[in-house]
Amino acid sequence: MHKYRYQISRRITQTAILFLFFAGNAFGWNVLRGNLSSANVLNTIPLTDPFTVLQSYSAGASLATDAIIGAIIIILFYALVGGRIYCGWVCPVNMVTDLANKLRTALKFDEKVTPWKMNRGTRYWVIALSLILSSLLSIAAFEWISPIGAMHRGIIYGFGFGWTFVLAVFLFDLFAVKNGFCGHLCPLGGFYSLISRFGFLRIGYDKDKCTMCMKCIDICPEKQVLHMVGNRSGVVMSGECINCGRCIEVCNDNAVKFSNIYSKNI
Repeated sequence: MHKYRYQISRRITQTAILFLFFAGNAFGWNVLRGNLSSANVLNTIPLTDPFTVLQSYSAGASLATDAIIGAIIIILFYALVGGRIYCGWVCPVNMVTDLANKLRTALKFDEKVTPWKMNRGTRYWVIALSLILSSLLSIAAFEWISPIGAMHRGIIYGFGFGWTFVLAVFLFDLFAVKNGFCGHLCPLGGFYSLISRFGFLRIGYDKDKCTMCMKCIDICPEKQVLHMVGNRSGVVMSGECINCGRCIEVCNDNAVKFSNIYSKNI
């Protein structure tokens, strides 16, 4: 159990958030009502996805005060905490892509040639495209096809046609590109990597303890953030890290652990 402590914690957190949203709709609980794009805590605190707000603004929509306040709260939270913890600890699609990647490994697809190679910077182009299309079409463009929204709404209100977007993500990660959607395409993940790059919570690496087994690199869904492994001690400075803790779980040398941006002793 100790080996999977962060994975279990992440699944509990993701499931609990989904359940609270479901309970808000099904049982009238007011702990967490709405959805991942726009929610309300205890009928008092608004929470709004800032990327959705940007798309709506680009589409020419008038923004409610609560939406702006909710977006500011979310931006401040992730900017202070750091890393794409939304992707690793909140987003329900993470469970789908993790399953696809486990199956991909079990079937040894990684040892075979896959159809595409994709640059991780593609997600930043998708951010720009989403905002441009939102402006041209006068709708929040990514929200219409977002598998995150489709899966979340499906679990809370019941699946309609949205299940096809979730299935597409699963098949894409399984057969085409490892960590394809979350690690290469998702504009929401790219957006959070931009606003959280200077946050407090980091993965720290101690070169003196490392035996170069490279298990952390093998398991990391964002391998590029661990470029210091084998080279120098330090903390992960990239906002693309999802702070999932997988690298910590597989490290038998205690060379990797949660740290902070100001830490001098890893």
